[in-house]
Amino acid sequence: MVISSYSPHFGEEAPLVGRHGSGTIFFAYCNLRCLFCQNYTISQLGEGSAVDREELARMMLALQAKGCHNINLVSPTHVMPYILDALELAVSMGLHLPLVYNSGGYDSVETLKLLDGVVDIYMPDMKYSDAKIAEQLSGIKDYPTVNRAAIKEMHRQVGDLQIDKQGIAQRGLLVRHLVFPNGLAGTKEIVSFLAKEVSTDTYLNIMAQYHPCHKAFDIPQLSRSVSNEEFYQAIELAHQQGLNRLDKDNFMPPLRLILR
Repeated sequence: MVISSYSPHFGEEAPLVGRHGSGTIFFAYCNLRCLFCQNYTISQLGEGSAVDREELARMMLALQAKGCHNINLVSPTHVMPYILDALELAVSMGLHLPLVYNSGGYDSVETLKLLDGVVDIYMPDMKYSDAKIAEQLSGIKDYPTVNRAAIKEMHRQVGDLQIDKQGIAQRGLLVRHLVFPNGLAGTKEIVSFLAKEVSTDTYLNIMAQYHPCHKAFDIPQLSRSVSNEEFYQAIELAHQQGLNRLDKDNFMPPLRLILR
């Protein structure tokens, strides 16, 4: 496995961060090839250091010792067999934190079924509702079909997000949806799917932090940040479908709105 970094992270969703942070482990490489990736040096160039199962287990235990509320595996899909190997060792050494599976949402149901009873919190992206756009921007086929099947399987395993009295997530599904300019993400279809085919109690983080990176400057429809109108329209679409568990603590209006 190649790992870029591991540390308590305070920029994740509020139920994961709490007071002491989410124990994030960033794996290099990814099963998506997003032209706009803000971390492409990690996800596509493989920036990081190779580690074995013992080193990864020690990282998990170190994050637990620092008081992190969970172990947050970022982009784990392509190395999951090796993670499970390290996890078995870490548990035998005293790891007891909830495990977060933080992916781009392009996960096979077959893989996810192997994780039933292992993963406590699933945090997938729902990036696109249009397969053609997904293939153009992320180099993958049938994203909506694969993604929706994955979301259903994740929810089947862990249900809606459960948060304790201290506001810390213990188990469940947390979905991320990044708003793109010019409606490229297909927000209306995504929130409709979540409300009608998953649960109206789905915990959804609608994110506004898109800005052009990597190769996005060369794509006219992606060459600007999201407008405040586009962002708040996405929130309204979620409300219209009855989705009210939105991560408002992490709502980040575009800079020009803050400066007004």
